[in-house]
Amino acid sequence: MMGERRVDQGSLFYEFSLERHVPADHLLRAIDRFVDLTDLRVRLAPFYSSVGRPSIDPELLIRMLLIGYCSGIRSERRLCEEVHLNLAYRWFCRLGLDGEVPDHSTFSKNRHGRFRESDLLRGLFETVVRRCIGEGLVGGEGFAVDASLIKAEANRQKGIVGTKGLPPELTSRAIDEYLAVLDDAAFGAATDVTPKFISPADPAARWTGAHGGQAYFAYSDNYLIDLDHGIIVDVEPSTAVRQAEVTAAKTMISRSEAQFGLCPTRLAGDSAYGSAAMLQWLVHERGIEPHIPVFDKSKRADDTFSRSDFAFNAGTDTYRCPGGKQLTTTGTVVNDGTTLLYRASKHDCQACTLKPRCCPKEPARKVPRSIYEGARDLARDIATTEAYAVSRRQRKKVEMLFAHLKRILRLDRLRLRGPTGARDEFLLAATVQNLRKLAKLIQAPTMLPAT
Repeated sequence: MMGERRVDQGSLFYEFSLERHVPADHLLRAIDRFVDLTDLRVRLAPFYSSVGRPSIDPELLIRMLLIGYCSGIRSERRLCEEVHLNLAYRWFCRLGLDGEVPDHSTFSKNRHGRFRESDLLRGLFETVVRRCIGEGLVGGEGFAVDASLIKAEANRQKGIVGTKGLPPELTSRAIDEYLAVLDDAAFGAATDVTPKFISPADPAARWTGAHGGQAYFAYSDNYLIDLDHGIIVDVEPSTAVRQAEVTAAKTMISRSEAQFGLCPTRLAGDSAYGSAAMLQWLVHERGIEPHIPVFDKSKRADDTFSRSDFAFNAGTDTYRCPGGKQLTTTGTVVNDGTTLLYRASKHDCQACTLKPRCCPKEPARKVPRSIYEGARDLARDIATTEAYAVSRRQRKKVEMLFAHLKRILRLDRLRLRGPTGARDEFLLAATVQNLRKLAKLIQAPTMLPAT
């Protein structure tokens, strides 16, 4: 039998509880246990006036931003609409049923002012990392580092030819930030190569075709993670070139030790971090085992002997060629003071039967050796161990985090411009990823019924 038509009759009184309407297994309920904003007001207090109209609660803004990045809501205008309508979002933001949702423009005003001036988002990220350490999710022995390209908020079809530079009449916040980081080793000073194109909307974004398809403007999102549970220990933006990513890795390793006292014994990474200078820094300055493939281009493609065919004797500081002759060095360094040249005797080479396979176009063979070759040799030795194979498998955790970042959190393209905009987005996304990991690994205590 068809039911009767329902007539909307307003009641005089309602009994409604948001607490009861948010499911026990809801993601926001699981995350809420680990959101600690107790020192937020202390950090922001110097940036507010003691007189005037009360501002929007900064805790409300941060909770709304966490919802946006956790749920993949990329638009702050849409975020305000969703918080207004969604009961779980209202519960997480402590708004109740009749709490007023702030206007979307409030986020921009606070982001460009108080939040960046107080480094609030970095403080929030580090608070969550400390909670992960306190819960025993960070072992601190094995780390992995990697970078992923994130498209910038810049139209690839409106780029300016790099050799022409930016027109002097252009002005914007992003251009001011670009000029401010020209001497930064993670941005403008990372390479002397002039990019093919520069974006007038976001000049600090790098034109890159690293993925093999259409080139585009991008930033690099750099992660340093602990290998035990894949907790993101640090995050840093950089321009999208290898040298800048190496600089960002050094910054993150040093900062994690300064902030959390974490000193890993080994670091896993891909060949982008296998340069001689980086391996030297890890081994001799930080005491970290490099579980990293050595970046080596000494292999020859013309079927002549490569450097690996020459045996080095550390005791005599000489190389021995396949013909049994010695190559010595005068100690003079070349290539900006990073390389020694070991030369064979012209007399030995002219009489050698192996000369057509060794130096067919030169009177004598010379072998370059980096002044950091000791660290490279150590990395090669580590690469033959079982521990290295384990690190290579564990390193996939950082790649999984980047896949989660782009597919689940939908951060495959930035919404904010400039290095600080990229930094804000990367910090918030990494904070949310750590919060989700905490919610997954730390089960909520079960409440026993009263007796």
